[in-house]
Amino acid sequence: MKNDTKKLHGNTSISGGLPIGNLYSVEGRNLFLHHAGIGSPAVVFLPAAGMVGLDYLNIHNEMSQHTTSVIYDRAGTGRSDQMKLPRSALEVTNELRSLLHTAGIPAPYLFVGHSLGGIYARRYAQRFPEEVAGMLLPEPAHEDFLNETPKFKIRYLPQQIFAILKTLLNYKQIYGRLFEQMFAEWPESVRGPLIDYHLGTLLKTFTERKNLNSELINEVRSGGDMPDIPLIVFTAMGIDPFMAPIMSKSFLSDTWDAFNHVKNRIYSKLANSVPRGEHRILKNAGHTTIHTDCPDEVVHAILDLLDLCKKE
Repeated sequence: MKNDTKKLHGNTSISGGLPIGNLYSVEGRNLFLHHAGIGSPAVVFLPAAGMVGLDYLNIHNEMSQHTTSVIYDRAGTGRSDQMKLPRSALEVTNELRSLLHTAGIPAPYLFVGHSLGGIYARRYAQRFPEEVAGMLLPEPAHEDFLNETPKFKIRYLPQQIFAILKTLLNYKQIYGRLFEQMFAEWPESVRGPLIDYHLGTLLKTFTERKNLNSELINEVRSGGDMPDIPLIVFTAMGIDPFMAPIMSKSFLSDTWDAFNHVKNRIYSKLANSVPRGEHRILKNAGHTTIHTDCPDEVVHAILDLLDLCKKE
């Protein structure tokens, strides 16, 4: 694989100067990555759709006390160069592999793939199994959701439209408060620019996952089995605070239990797809905020996986 190994020194930011991380030139594109700590396997965070590496700063800082820890922004998000979204898993995994090599982060890797990031983590493991030591998948996107999740009924439509319009009229106040709560423990020098970025790019979540039910599903379905690696899959049972403002109360009350039942079945099946897989349930976590609602549980899971990897 051809890599441009030029490193762009100096602080980078979403808007303004953040004293963390660097840009790396990978095949003509500038990509943000920050790593800290020493040890192997390196823990690498693959963000959810619309999210960026700094969103996981709390877990990253903790893991850097135990091994090498890596946060990064995919092209088209955060401080990495912008490009048209969505992208294929082939593109994203090639990019990540090149970036890790360019930044001098050697394999093997322990991936933490959140939501959409879980699809990319699985595809990387399918393509480069010898480079993946283990995997934590908090609420990963999955190909079975399309056919098994409860269907939206027309009777919810009027309330749904009202909820969306109300949210759009006040989205900065509504989501600003949510991001303030989510990043309450982040340093102010990071928290402010990070919230400003998210408030200006809320639609990026939907844009980045636009091909989830077509191209990405087909890539994973036809990609082969997962390698025999330690795997933990998290299910978050709580209502996602970032989705709640655009969902009608009647839809949530009528379907949430059924939706959680489907998630539990799908994630249990995914965990059981490898000999050393485990499914863990977090009753008080939301999908987007799983790592800030239950940081201790996330850290504990990664440490469990590190122990299993090091015993091999």
